[in-house]
Amino acid sequence: MKDGKKLIAIDLDGTTLQSDGSISRYTKYIFEQVEAQGHTICITTGRPYRMSIDIYHELGLTSPMINFNGGLTSLPANADWEFAKKHHIDRGFVFDLLRHQQNFDLEFFAVEYRRKFFLNTFKDVDPQIFGVDEFKAYNRLRADRIVDDPHALLLSTRLKDKFRLASEIQEHYNNKITVSAWGGPNGILEIVPKGVSKGSALKRLLKKLEVPAENLIAFGDEFNDVEMFQLAKSSGGHAYAMKNASERLIPHATEILPKTNDEDGVAHQLEKLFLN
Repeated sequence: MKDGKKLIAIDLDGTTLQSDGSISRYTKYIFEQVEAQGHTICITTGRPYRMSIDIYHELGLTSPMINFNGGLTSLPANADWEFAKKHHIDRGFVFDLLRHQQNFDLEFFAVEYRRKFFLNTFKDVDPQIFGVDEFKAYNRLRADRIVDDPHALLLSTRLKDKFRLASEIQEHYNNKITVSAWGGPNGILEIVPKGVSKGSALKRLLKKLEVPAENLIAFGDEFNDVEMFQLAKSSGGHAYAMKNASERLIPHATEILPKTNDEDGVAHQLEKLFLN
């Protein structure tokens, strides 16, 4: 590896996390050793903040974190961090989607904030998708509860081709939003403001932390990792696709790892890069 401190962007679902949502002891150990060398490991995920913060602490991180596919950049230990960045969707979009939800054959859609969420239906929805054991009455989506602009919307559809649905929604709203897919088994679509992505958030973070773009290392598995892979690849950095990565992501990778998320592929590659 080239000299200098690295910014290591790690996706969670289908990448760092095993398929059951757990983190191996080996991964925790490797992350600790890599951070001890002065490198920054940055969780870069479509997950909301509230569904990532426990993982952040379990990994023992002290670095910035990117949530909502670039919609929120924060430093969990410092609420007043000068480089924090928040993006929001106009709440008028939520009301419009409520009126047109039947057009997209949705199983559910949810309005996401940093610490809370509202869901249009609880029927046949697994609460674990939202990081809770059960839904509360307060989680029911009602127009009078949407008083602030949210960070993102989450959608689940009965359609098998979630990427086609993503394109249809973007076209319906004249490409004024960005729709991308989570990795892992959930098949969730996430809507964020136009131009917001993991790549855009990382580009800004590299500049703020004064890390050269060629020192970016990205790990991912799904289509919502494309922009951060493109950033790393175009800057002379590294973009590692998991062995289990989506075929839509693989062309954007600099290398395909020989191991899956269930085989601790990220940790094995970090050990190879920094600890051997």
